[in-house]
Amino acid sequence: MKIRILLVSVALLALCVIPGFAQQKAGSPADSRNPADFIVNHYAARSQFVAGAISRADLDTILQAGINAPSAMNRQPWHFTVVQTQALAKKMVNDIDEGSVLIIISAAKSDNSIVLDCGLATESIYLAAQALGYGSRIYTGPINNINKNLKADLGLPRDYSAVALVRIGKVKAGVDAVSAASKRSKVEDKVNFK
Repeated sequence: MKIRILLVSVALLALCVIPGFAQQKAGSPADSRNPADFIVNHYAARSQFVAGAISRADLDTILQAGINAPSAMNRQPWHFTVVQTQALAKKMVNDIDEGSVLIIISAAKSDNSIVLDCGLATESIYLAAQALGYGSRIYTGPINNINKNLKADLGLPRDYSAVALVRIGKVKAGVDAVSAASKRSKVEDKVNFK
């Protein structure tokens, strides 16, 4: 059963990732149309966001990627709150652009398994947004503010707390993993084999 869930999750992620290749800049590292290249070459958009709406169809696809994320014992402990109201979004990310959305990932408990499950859903949302040609960035800094001051405004489910949020929006033309990514560590500095 676990293998079947893993295979379905990989297939669904591939369905989200492959269409995004057409939106990659020609000659970019992900231009080879290899899903692994796309995942290896993702980037967290920072100052590259610009105003522009996200279509409802794309937003639904991004949310479906989060729903389809793997979770321990298939508990799917997450809840997603989509913030499209700019005034409310600015209470969490003050430089948010018109048309960008925030997706808050929350859960009822915060044991290690649930935090990992929510992390997998968060990354699925983050990658799906980029596969569709949007910029995305994961935030954890605003989480304390959300949980202390904004839970009622956001309508988070009772007894749920925010774990992470993903910002999704349009990015400047020509932005890609080469021009926008922050410096990454070398594999040999972070991995050992025994």
